[in-house]
Order: sequence, then structure tokens, then C-alpha cells
Amino acid sequence: MKCPFCGFEEDRVIDSRSCQEGRAVRRRRECLGCHQRFTTYEYIERSPLMVVKRDGRREPFDREKLLAGIVTACRKRPVSMDDIEAMVNEIEAELSNPSVSEVTSLEIGEKVMERLRRVDEVSYVRFASVYRKFRDTSEFMEELKGLLGKE
Repeated sequence: MKCPFCGFEEDRVIDSRSCQEGRAVRRRRECLGCHQRFTTYEYIERSPLMVVKRDGRREPFDREKLLAGIVTACRKRPVSMDDIEAMVNEIEAELSNPSVSEVTSLEIGEKVMERLRRVDEVSYVRFASVYRKFRDTSEFMEELKGLLGKE
């Protein structure tokens, strides 16, 4: 492992811990060259999960894209980054079934909306308005009525 500070290629592991519910190992390392400390994560390498888009295209699942979509929906709302990270981790865990190689973008969107609805209704409506591509205000109002009726 190359030191991110000096590039030296030897280090020692100071601490190892399981993280992300056992799906990764966090290692604290110390460079034997400059003695700076840094953290690395080990994950099991899996074949990439493919996302089938609405138009039939396939692309690899991108955790950062999922995170960015939820962050955008929650902008200027009382939803912490810890809550958002937890949502992404839950969704990613649900999708990480080794027997499943493809998932539709619709399935991912439904999982996001299910969680946003529980956390913050405004963020839910923001995400739903983009995800469901409302054509006019009447469709948007129907979604709001459904949301208000389920309280």
C-alpha cells in the first residue's frame, strides 16, 4: 500500500475493525517512511450490479449517484448526512444479493422514495417529482393528496 503522504510502499497495520455491518474491514495504517497515519478499507470484490434504465440501457450501479440524488432531494431540509448515508447503506445492502446481477432504476427509485417518505415528506415530494416525471400540476397534486391522506 502506497502512503498517500510520501508514496513510500511499506506500512504497518495499527488497528483492524469490521465496518459497514461486516461488509468491509477498516484498517488504520502507519507509514514506515514518514510515520503519517492513514485509513484504508477492504471490500469483497463482486461482479458489478447492473442498473437497467427506463430506455433499456444498462450501466453499473453507482453508489455516489444514488447518494447525490438523495442529497439533492434533501437540500435545505432537516435531514442529516448520517441519515442520508444510512439510507444509501440500507438500499445498497438490499441490492447486494449475490444471486441478482441486474436491478431496474424503477426498483431503486421506489426504495429511495419509501425511505424519504419516512424521513422527510418534502424531500420525498421533491424526489418523486423528478423520479415520476409529472407531466402537469394535476399529477403532482394527486401525489400530494395521496401523501396527505396517509397520515
